[in-house]
Amino acid sequence: NLVNLTEKAAMKIFAHRGASTHFPENTHSAIMAALKADVDGIEVDVQSALDDYVIIHDTYLDRTTNGKGKVCDLNAQQIQQFDAGNGEQVPTLQQLIDWNSNQTLLNLELKHTFELEKFAAQLEMNITANKISADNILVSSFNHHQLHWLKNRLPWLKIGALTASIPLQYAKFAEDLQAFSIHVDKNFMNKSFVDDAKLRGLQVFAYTVDEVEDIKLMLACGVDGIFTNDPERTKHFLAQLNEL
Repeated sequence: NLVNLTEKAAMKIFAHRGASTHFPENTHSAIMAALKADVDGIEVDVQSALDDYVIIHDTYLDRTTNGKGKVCDLNAQQIQQFDAGNGEQVPTLQQLIDWNSNQTLLNLELKHTFELEKFAAQLEMNITANKISADNILVSSFNHHQLHWLKNRLPWLKIGALTASIPLQYAKFAEDLQAFSIHVDKNFMNKSFVDDAKLRGLQVFAYTVDEVEDIKLMLACGVDGIFTNDPERTKHFLAQLNEL
């Protein structure tokens, strides 16, 4: 079976919240380390502050910063006063786009995100200003209503439908959304799911894949890419597989 694995070891590598094993998640250092590792994409979490979009995973500030309370109750300036690890700030969406400088794909996962018109306009503005290409934007969410709205508002937008389940009709829900990709919890991934998604013309990405055993399992399932907290280590393992 190893021969089959090595043939497929060209799997895309996405840095999950940046290179978050070695740097504070969703921060400047994690983003820059992911770029340095030459990843195929960087996955980050987008939430609404009172006046802006910020890059942070949890609804509350408590786990990843020394602040307290809900992200959506504060403005960006207030949020950026807190330490997000090693003295770093919680970035805004615009800071992220600027740091990336169109070097790689940004997978923007909408978490607690409101005012999608403002979000859509910001994406359009950045494309017009040549700060990022449409091809380097992928917006994903567990909220398929938001994805549906965005696809209608921005027909060119690549969307990724998230699930932590194996639906009865497999990837049909993602096809119905006109999604580019389907993002599946690795624990709910199997070959039948992947095969169905591919028949529907979808890319299949698995999250969050760090352990060697899981990487091999995802390769055997035939997924197109994985989200990993340690992109450098994962890329190194895939390179070793290719040398066998």
